[in-house]
Amino acid sequence: MEQFVVPQFIDNEDKIMGPLTGRQFIITLVMFMTLAVMWKLMPIVWFAIIGVPFFAFGTILAFAKVNGQPFHLFLLNLTQTLRKPRLRVWDKRLTDAEVRAHLTKVAPPPPPTRARKTFANVSRLQELTLVVNTGGVYKPEE
Repeated sequence: MEQFVVPQFIDNEDKIMGPLTGRQFIITLVMFMTLAVMWKLMPIVWFAIIGVPFFAFGTILAFAKVNGQPFHLFLLNLTQTLRKPRLRVWDKRLTDAEVRAHLTKVAPPPPPTRARKTFANVSRLQELTLVVNTGGVYKPEE
C-alpha cells in the first residue's frame, strides 16, 4: 500500500525575517515608512499626537490575533457584518384595524379529517404471508 505524506501545521504562516511572517514584515515596513515620512513633514507635537496612535494601530494590526485569526481579517469581518448583517428582522407593527380586517378576510381552515385504517383480517394476512414466503409462486384465490 502506498504511503502519503500528510501536511502538518498548515495554519502557521512561513517565517521570512526571524520571527516575523511575510504579512507582519510588510505591515511593519509600511508602518515605519509612513512614520518616517510623518517625522520629516510634521512638527514634533503633531507627530506625537498622530504618530503614536498610528504606531499602536500598526503594531496591533501586525501582531494581534482574535480567535486565532489575524487582526486584519477580524477587522474585515467586523466591517462586513456592520455593513450588511445576515440576520434580517422584519419589524412591521400592525394596527388593530389591520389585524381585524385580516382576520375577517381569512376563513379558518376546516379541521383535518382522520382517515380510517382498514385492517386485514387473519385469513388475509395468512394469504399474504404465503405469497411473500413462496416468492410469488403461491396465488391466492380471488
